[in-house]
Amino acid sequence: MGHITEMPETVASPLKDGSHPCLILNADYQPLSYYPLSLWSWQDAVKAVFLERVNIVDHYDQEVRSANMSMPLPSVVALKDFVPQNRSPAFTRFNLFLRDGFACVYCGSGNELTFDHVHPRRLGGKTNWENIVAACTKCNLKKGGRTPQQAGMVLTRIPNQPNIYELQAQGRRFPPGYLHKSWMDYLYWDLELET
Repeated sequence: MGHITEMPETVASPLKDGSHPCLILNADYQPLSYYPLSLWSWQDAVKAVFLERVNIVDHYDQEVRSANMSMPLPSVVALKDFVPQNRSPAFTRFNLFLRDGFACVYCGSGNELTFDHVHPRRLGGKTNWENIVAACTKCNLKKGGRTPQQAGMVLTRIPNQPNIYELQAQGRRFPPGYLHKSWMDYLYWDLELET
């Protein structure tokens, strides 16, 4: 494959890094991830097309070309091979915040989030899904090394280990700032539908 450049439209504008992202769907036409949304750069999408790893589902109006070919720039692609989604989510700060809706489980604030051991470590509390919650700095300091009951605080949710489907459902509550119109038939955000 030769060097890829833009195909001139009415007004030529160069393709930039970060422009024209491509939505990646699993072989069942569901997004691989909602939060963060499963996107590839246009360069990675074009490469996957040429390696025959994906099918183009939809495309932008703009084209890319090389010395001997041109093609519409993919906006949505589907993997040819299904990627199983039944694995357990990694226990990370991001996934913990996502599970808890990016809000403190004590006061609901989304500011200065950290994490808190519900049953304090000094009392034998473990660092796992069932004992860690998102907490704002203010509530975390107020609770200190005590249990919520000792600190006079109430949990708004009981910590648990989510499965990948629960995190995907939670991720649909946080749509990104940019959604291309060609993606909308494959995304199910908790947004009011246009009439």
